[in-house]
Amino acid sequence: MKFASILTAMALLTGVVSIQTAAVAADFPQRPVQTIFPWGPGTAMAADQIIADAIGNELGVAVTLVSTPGAGGTKAFKTAMARPADGYTMISGWVAPLVSAPASGKADWTYEDFTPLHSGVAAAFAIATRVDDDRFANFQEMMDYGKANPGKLRYSSGTAGNLPHKVMAKALKAFGVVAQVVPYKTDGEARKDLQSGVLDFVFVNPGAYMADKDGYTIGLVLSELPAVKALFDGADTVEDMGIDIGLTGLGPLGWTWWLVHKDTPTEQVEVLQSAMSKAMKNDAVKAKLSAIGWTPLEWDHQQYAEIVGSVSTQISGMGDGLLWEEEQIKKLRAQ
Repeated sequence: MKFASILTAMALLTGVVSIQTAAVAADFPQRPVQTIFPWGPGTAMAADQIIADAIGNELGVAVTLVSTPGAGGTKAFKTAMARPADGYTMISGWVAPLVSAPASGKADWTYEDFTPLHSGVAAAFAIATRVDDDRFANFQEMMDYGKANPGKLRYSSGTAGNLPHKVMAKALKAFGVVAQVVPYKTDGEARKDLQSGVLDFVFVNPGAYMADKDGYTIGLVLSELPAVKALFDGADTVEDMGIDIGLTGLGPLGWTWWLVHKDTPTEQVEVLQSAMSKAMKNDAVKAKLSAIGWTPLEWDHQQYAEIVGSVSTQISGMGDGLLWEEEQIKKLRAQ
């Protein structure tokens, strides 16, 4: 009888705990939720603010962005992980701190150490020439010239060695074109020198293209995603031109995936996942993001391991284009 009484008491206690847990989940969130953002002000922050506002509308509380730049985005991750895992802190998981930093040994976590909510946005990359440059009839003709005249073409992605540079170098390797990269502090400075004729082609993102469509001809969109192609008004993609740069899906893009601490209770996680899923399916939200040059992403938390895991694998070989470029330039200079 005493043992039966203990079992009954345990069952009652379990039921009380379940009711209390359900009540907490039903009341969550009771105060504003913060999203730790890894960069300073700019269009990336503007995109995340659109998403944050949309999530807040679904949750019924404010969702604020906390800009925490530093250490290539890893400072934001450390800040977020030091907070309580209670659902009131989300992380804007940009590819640099989430995948690139661990791959280069600059972070002691992997993408598997977080619980995903939903994919956010992607920053598309394209190769552009000056609109009044009539030396080549099309991009393929410029590539043919570059292959026949190694080192004659000059280009820039802004900062040497950045993600756009890595992707562009892989594309040039696929075409067999050796071109001279010219580093700048910003890609904006590079675009100015394109217009003055110092450079033959540059990296351009949708925001820069939308701001001056009359100034650029998009030669190649460095992604196969239809949504990215649309942002560049249907210009040829790597898939259209039949080249393989060894990067697919989110591989050749800058992107973000919203996350929470892995120890966040399931009930809170599900509330946040549902809210962000609804926000990212909202046509008005997608239109706002596209209008400022960002590609809204539609992958939910169930696809996180597949999509981000693929990028993690691709990152390990992303620098091969840069190495090939450096080796070819050295050979040219030695001649």
